[in-house]
Amino acid sequence: MSRVERFGLSAALTMPFDAALAIDLRAAIDHAKSCLQRGCSSVTLFGTTGEGSSIGALERQAVIKEFIAAGIEPSQIVVGIMANSHVDAAEQARFALDAGCRGILLAPPSYFKNVSDDGLFDWHSATFRAVGPDVRGVILYNLPSVTAVEISIDLVTRLREAFPNAIAGVKDSSGNWNYTEKMLARHNDLAILIGDERSLAGGVRLGGQGAISGLANLYPERLLRMIDEGRDDEEVVAAVNELVKYPVIPAVKAMVAHHRGEDGWRRTRGPLEALPEGDFKHLTTIFDRLFVAAAA
Repeated sequence: MSRVERFGLSAALTMPFDAALAIDLRAAIDHAKSCLQRGCSSVTLFGTTGEGSSIGALERQAVIKEFIAAGIEPSQIVVGIMANSHVDAAEQARFALDAGCRGILLAPPSYFKNVSDDGLFDWHSATFRAVGPDVRGVILYNLPSVTAVEISIDLVTRLREAFPNAIAGVKDSSGNWNYTEKMLARHNDLAILIGDERSLAGGVRLGGQGAISGLANLYPERLLRMIDEGRDDEEVVAAVNELVKYPVIPAVKAMVAHHRGEDGWRRTRGPLEALPEGDFKHLTTIFDRLFVAAAA
């Protein structure tokens, strides 16, 4: 992915479930189309915000097929890959790439702890070889707070050298600004995507190409201005500061439910739990004050 083809904004799509905890495809597709109509260049399925680790392989395939059948272009879909086995990761990736999807967001294996860069290099290499020679559009996912694995800057360099056509970018959700600066300096020809919206404008000013963002489920227009102008947004920063006081995924889903007026969006699959009613009311009050009152 070159500088000419700037990544832009991808909504880290939340995944709605019905009362039986099956994926609500209609609601998911409607929400994805809304995000795209509001300026997102793509939606990312099965990421952290989308509870990707709780979505089965056959479910993933069905969602991708239904999104495309509903008129969402494959080039508007990024697919999150979460697997400990390189065999499973490759199968998920191959299905997405064969369907023509824009790319994949590849999380590292996370069951075994204290793994080395050499071990991570071997796992990624095995995954890419299993996908095949047409592996492309890989966005490496640095989320150590969840995976307990850091994608080091040197590992990115090694993977790029070994698989020059595979790596398109890095999503940095570390919240470590020193790491972000170094990644942007070393790999500024990749799409370096800022996962923490509080650092988005600063990252763009240093050459970041955009974001895969959970907050894009709610306020893509605000985030697009940050990406296009490199200007901080105090309300966005305040909103994220509030969200991280709660379990983030249930909190984002609660806000989507509030905005869409569809309470079913609050459902999560175990082991996550929906945001309690008191927290839901508190958070919606704060967000309405930040965004609704400010727009009035």
